[in-house]
Amino acid sequence: MGFYDSLGVRRVVNASTTFTALGGSLMPPEVLDAMREAAGSFVDMEELHLAAGRGIAELTRNEAAYVTSGCAAALVLAVMGCRAGGDPRLIARLPEGTGLPAEVVVHAAHRIPYDPVLGLAGARVRQIGNALQTFEWELEAALTADTAAVLYVAGRHLARGALPLPTVVRIARERGVPVLVDAAAQLPPVENLWHFTTGLGADLVAFSGGKALHGPQASGLLLGRADLVEAARRNGAPFQRPARPMKAGKEEIAGLYAAVRRYVGLDHDAVARGWEATLAYWAGELAGLPGVAVERDPFNEAGQPVPRLRVDVDPRAAAADAAAVLDRLRGGDPAIAVLPAEDPVTGTVSGFWLGPDLLAEGEAEIVAAALRRLLG
Repeated sequence: MGFYDSLGVRRVVNASTTFTALGGSLMPPEVLDAMREAAGSFVDMEELHLAAGRGIAELTRNEAAYVTSGCAAALVLAVMGCRAGGDPRLIARLPEGTGLPAEVVVHAAHRIPYDPVLGLAGARVRQIGNALQTFEWELEAALTADTAAVLYVAGRHLARGALPLPTVVRIARERGVPVLVDAAAQLPPVENLWHFTTGLGADLVAFSGGKALHGPQASGLLLGRADLVEAARRNGAPFQRPARPMKAGKEEIAGLYAAVRRYVGLDHDAVARGWEATLAYWAGELAGLPGVAVERDPFNEAGQPVPRLRVDVDPRAAAADAAAVLDRLRGGDPAIAVLPAEDPVTGTVSGFWLGPDLLAEGEAEIVAAALRRLLG
């Protein structure tokens, strides 16, 4: 009996996306091997952090890197670093940080459910612009002596209403304010590991380790300017500092290093061809089903070039409506996770998205069989 079976927990076939609620992604053998080896001996954690950081920085063409316990933790540590500069005398004031800069400037278009974590660093959000537009003067006016950083949330799905990142970098740099990019789900392409920093000039960028990198779910990556990465690192474990609870263990550090090394060495064109083959297979399996229409989308829900298939269901002709299909997929054993698609006019669930990038061998067939059973 397997571990999940022993607990009575169903496994999930993930045909949606790299949601934390589903466990992010699956780790390949080389990542698991690195974690297993790291778990087998003690190590000086600061030495390990520094060595892994140097290795990941070289792999990603950045000045410096730091492994965290997730992308959200990377944001908290980065803001603490921007506020106190790594000075232990100033870190001792955190998170309240009396006398330290406390505002993080964020576009209205970039307000996402995760920005409350900035409060863990003792920071306040200063919002600029609105959901439809932001002017350069609004950013200029927001940058004061109390500004710790500008947080820019990357993604083509969030671009409307925000200033372009190069513009933000230019204005912030003129005033000596660091720019931190939240790029949690902004892989692929692999070039994004260095594009935001060495390409567009951002000071720091944070990624999730447990999404496209296929590293440990409880891992994240902070990349960028060496002085700011070091300032962030000084707030966390193994130091007795405010962010010590956001601890990355030796296993997560080893696993994420192995994951980054694997990811930059992948044949990404071959991976993309595999995704396309899965979409073509699904489209063929669903062709001709009454009331079912499919359409390929070149981008996933985070705006990255991961293609997916939209399946629209006409309840007047299909065997079941889209909401019922989703319920039955979730209720199966194994459960099948897909991403709901809403009608832009009524807001009701009119279909769903099928993503190919997180499937294990044989799972594309499981998804197709379930859909044919429910819609055929």
